[in-house]
Amino acid sequence: MGDSSSSSAAYIKMVCVCCCTISTNGWSWLLLTSFVRALLVQVHHMIEKCICFNLSKEECMDALEKHANVKPVVTSTVWKELEKENKEFFETYNKDREERKVEAETMARIEKMLSEAAASKSSDDEG
Repeated sequence: MGDSSSSSAAYIKMVCVCCCTISTNGWSWLLLTSFVRALLVQVHHMIEKCICFNLSKEECMDALEKHANVKPVVTSTVWKELEKENKEFFETYNKDREERKVEAETMARIEKMLSEAAASKSSDDEG
């Protein structure tokens, strides 16, 4: 887990260093920092939308990569920071997601049993 965190920090640092070396002008650095902050705020808002759709962290990373061209390491880093700042919310959110998953699996099993019972009944009626 620490490895992922250090790689995301390294990625963001690399982006800042690469962009900063393009111009050593102080204003450029200020614009870059402002740009990175704005990007992180946008990612934060997109993560909130993913949460509204009940997506997991991994599903959110995939969705933002596919639809918004956001690197998974950036999404993961912002998600982790949100988890740190909102520990109780994410504990409840993850628990609710797990409960919904179990409920969906149970419903699928019930529907399968009902379908099999109906098929068995119709074959008994024919015979």
